[in-house]
Amino acid sequence: MIGHGFMGAAHSQGWRVAPRFFDLPLRPEMAVVVGRTGAEASAAKWGWREAAADWREVVQRDDIDVIDVVTPGDTHAEIAVAALEAGKHVLCEKPLANTVQEAERMAEAAERAAARGVRAMVGFTYRRVPAAAFARDLVAQGRLGDIRQVRAEYLQDWLADERAPLTWRLQKERAGSGALGDIGAHAIDLTEYITGQRVTALSGITETLVAERPLLAEGVGLSGTASEQRGAVTVDDVALFTGRLASGALASFEASRFRTGRKNALRIEVSGSRGALAFDLEHMNELEFHDATLPSTEQGFRRILVTEPDHPYLAPWWPAGHMLGYEHGFSHQVNDFVAAIHEGSQPRPSFADGLHVQRVLDAVQRSSAAGSAWTPVGD
Repeated sequence: MIGHGFMGAAHSQGWRVAPRFFDLPLRPEMAVVVGRTGAEASAAKWGWREAAADWREVVQRDDIDVIDVVTPGDTHAEIAVAALEAGKHVLCEKPLANTVQEAERMAEAAERAAARGVRAMVGFTYRRVPAAAFARDLVAQGRLGDIRQVRAEYLQDWLADERAPLTWRLQKERAGSGALGDIGAHAIDLTEYITGQRVTALSGITETLVAERPLLAEGVGLSGTASEQRGAVTVDDVALFTGRLASGALASFEASRFRTGRKNALRIEVSGSRGALAFDLEHMNELEFHDATLPSTEQGFRRILVTEPDHPYLAPWWPAGHMLGYEHGFSHQVNDFVAAIHEGSQPRPSFADGLHVQRVLDAVQRSSAAGSAWTPVGD
């Protein structure tokens, strides 16, 4: 695993726990975690056998089969392409890259590698939340009929305090974009996953609400005191856009890290000719479903508790009604990725899928720069 921190902890949990609950056809060995600083402490804390500082040396090692990339977006392309060319399977955190050009390089490298049996996957982990996967199943079964309208939003408030310090996620050269790529990418991917349709064109706007933030004092972590110096925020704080899906259905999207009171609210509502469903990550074990084919006296949204063994991913876990949490999606991701490697099949979402999402993000930025002009995604 290259990189550590918040995502490093989540991915480590996935690698460690998945083999203990799922009957994996191959057993992952947590060989080495790579980081410029602090990798030794992360290895000891999370169960990696060793730590290293140079990812270039690690991707060339004969005892390494898989590279898991959890670094900031500006390094994804260089690391993933090098790993694929070295014959390593690659799992890469979302968004795939910082630019369309980088994502194209990565997708092309993945296509070349696939011809040699080497697999690549993007870490859009919320696809692996059982309620979200069950929502996709209902749509695929035709329970909603023709999809007419979608509303998707990912809302957080961790930047609502303008005194919060400037981190790499607020710098375009490191993160590529702000709320749009950080959390909006999830809303895009999950909408397309559940509906089975891609966004083809859109009109959007992005906004930076706080233009400058305090710099962290040298050697101080995020929980420490910021210095008196300030630096420019070069990414968006809020992104809003309206899109059209391949069928012609309308979809509205919002990504904000300024929605006071919302901690991690990824919410999607899909409306069709025969029914509707609604999912909220803050109630991740539940799915609301409305069956419009019932008599009017019986209609209305009803809560489905998605904890039964027959629901997606649930069989290996706990008895019905015993809830899963945020970390379980990373174990599901490991299960799916390892199974695809064993079967020699293409894991999803692929780097090509990640490239498409990158093009949607780019279209939002281009539309906003052009005064919210209607903009094709350009796949």
